[in-house]
Amino acid sequence: MASFCSSLMISLALFVLVLGSANASLSKDFYYSSCPKLFDTVKCTVKSAISKETRMGASLLRLFFHDCFVNGCDGSILLDDTSSFTGEKNANPNRNSVRGFQVIDNIKSALEKVCPGVVSCADILAIAARDSVSILGGSSWDVKLGRRDAKTASQSAANNGIPPPTSNLNQLISRFNALGLSTKDLVALSGGHTIGQARCTTFRAHIYNETNNIDNSLASMRQSNCPRASGFGDNNLAPLDLQTPTSFDNKYFNDLIQKKGLLHSDQQLFNGGSTDTIVHGYTTNPTSFYSDFVNAMIKMGDISPLTGSNGEIRNNCRRVN
Repeated sequence: MASFCSSLMISLALFVLVLGSANASLSKDFYYSSCPKLFDTVKCTVKSAISKETRMGASLLRLFFHDCFVNGCDGSILLDDTSSFTGEKNANPNRNSVRGFQVIDNIKSALEKVCPGVVSCADILAIAARDSVSILGGSSWDVKLGRRDAKTASQSAANNGIPPPTSNLNQLISRFNALGLSTKDLVALSGGHTIGQARCTTFRAHIYNETNNIDNSLASMRQSNCPRASGFGDNNLAPLDLQTPTSFDNKYFNDLIQKKGLLHSDQQLFNGGSTDTIVHGYTTNPTSFYSDFVNAMIKMGDISPLTGSNGEIRNNCRRVN
């Protein structure tokens, strides 16, 4: 693995092409000539990160989601706070929660060696999310590319734009619809919780304060590692998918049918509402889930990208040029 990564990083960049009209559109072949080593370089780094910590795949997928839901897929979530700039990393949905920034840094560094100044951080997020799903057993797809990086970020937009785990079904549907994502997209994208873990602070209220929409045995099991009192064990982790938390499959939906969704917002998808039928369908037809997930990821990646001469290609994903 190391030698493969090294050989990619020292490869010479070929045919560097600067693209720029203000109304450019995304394309799967955007870097075909300007960075032919792109996909191999990203996948190599993501695979290495996941081999060290399986949870990182879920973290990279979530990073893309939290970027796209705040003013579009523009890499704004990657910007560090400075003395004169407040970014999104310390917004309530992100603080002490989103992770994987070092992996994105590693990918960017590797790409700067093979095609300097060409690939945006926003596109790196999109490719890393796809590769994470594929490496953990899910489908692959052609990622549409050509996004450019934002020169600013918005903590307030992150606080208001990312649905919290306390959301009810109507709130979830409304937020996704506002971004051009359907109710089916909501359920399919929620299936990303088939990998990864959640912190005690995000599911404490669900396991202690709710009874009708949670399996008693799950509540008791999670209470053993998540004290009732706030401030104690807040960062203790539990898997979002009880059965196969490190494999991308449809088992998350089986959990919902058994009232074993870890987050309140998870269980809202199967709680006597309009999405019950979709959830049930995914338990019996995993192929339809995989297909709908891919379509929804592509649609999410289309949310308000900066293209053409808008934005920039950051040299360092953590700060503007």
